[in-house]
Amino acid sequence: MKYKLVADSSSNVLKMEGIDFESVSLKIVTDDRIYDDDEALDTEAMVEELQSYKGRSGTSCPNVHDWMTAFGDADAVFVVTITSTLSGSFGAAKQAALTYQEEHPEVKVHIIDSLSAGPEIHLILEKLKELIEEGLSFEEIRDRIDAYTTKTHLLFSLESLKNLVQNGRVSPAVAAVAGILGLRIVGRASAEGTLEPLHKCRGEKKAIPVICREMKMNGYAGGKVRIAHCQNEKMAEKLAGKIREEFPESDIEIYSCRGLCSFYAEKGGLMVGFEE
Repeated sequence: MKYKLVADSSSNVLKMEGIDFESVSLKIVTDDRIYDDDEALDTEAMVEELQSYKGRSGTSCPNVHDWMTAFGDADAVFVVTITSTLSGSFGAAKQAALTYQEEHPEVKVHIIDSLSAGPEIHLILEKLKELIEEGLSFEEIRDRIDAYTTKTHLLFSLESLKNLVQNGRVSPAVAAVAGILGLRIVGRASAEGTLEPLHKCRGEKKAIPVICREMKMNGYAGGKVRIAHCQNEKMAEKLAGKIREEFPESDIEIYSCRGLCSFYAEKGGLMVGFEE
């Protein structure tokens, strides 16, 4: 059986070795221009431009045609989207699957609402690849990945919540406190897929142990960690070092956010995906 993995660009993943994979671009939209979140995007330049931009900005999800095109000619397709509470990406992917299967009833498609974004989606994609390589049936992979997604989590630490507030993702009151006091917000993707601020920390130094504590409270015991940062590799490395102090064998990867995650995390932001 020929498998294909597809995710929207909130995963930060552009390519996966050893498997047919495609990233479907979300867009960051202002009154002046549209940033396509694909491999051609200069993410750092986008972040700098948006920092000084005074108008409104938002995001746009892939449409049904975008998703159908990405399915290609595979016999079985697994799709992972950003949480449906932040974007219409999941809904568009579901509609694409229904339409696609009407035209190709022999093709199996499973759409996964990650209830998250960024590095947690990365973990789900890695697990899907692993399950496919085990030679399991489509149904076995579907059941095991659905179980796995209940054991993955996302935490975030942000300096600015301007774009989240502007797009109705978090309370303006929380953002105002952080901005006035110079605090970092540490939060999580909730079980319902919403962004939930948890702690206000004065600076990165105090935020790091808070993140580690939240990880352990959510079942982390030395498994995979994927850290995506928006122009803040230094903090990502410090966090990785702190995790390894207690869990030396941890599988940790650090990388930069792509466009969509950079838009919401903003400069200095950190996103931490991990498994129980």
